[in-house]
Amino acid sequence: MCDFFVICSGRSEIHVQAIADEIRERLDEQGVVPAHVEGLPEGRWVLMDYLSVVVHLFSPEAREHYGLEYLWGDAPREEVEDEALSSASEQG
Repeated sequence: MCDFFVICSGRSEIHVQAIADEIRERLDEQGVVPAHVEGLPEGRWVLMDYLSVVVHLFSPEAREHYGLEYLWGDAPREEVEDEALSSASEQG
């Protein structure tokens, strides 16, 4: 069991891998290491288990196929938009 699921999509398998690398680097800097990581070489579905937080990173096709967020339909959800994308669209 965990306290939080983070579900995220990348634009491609390479993008998913890059997101996973960035998460790992940022948390490593704070001394937080994952208990388990799987799927990174393929980049379709990367699972990063930080015990109380589990991160699921998907390629667009894998996220649509598995529909993981619908398994917990009654759980509270918080949509978070990429700050860089928000800034670009506001300036654009």
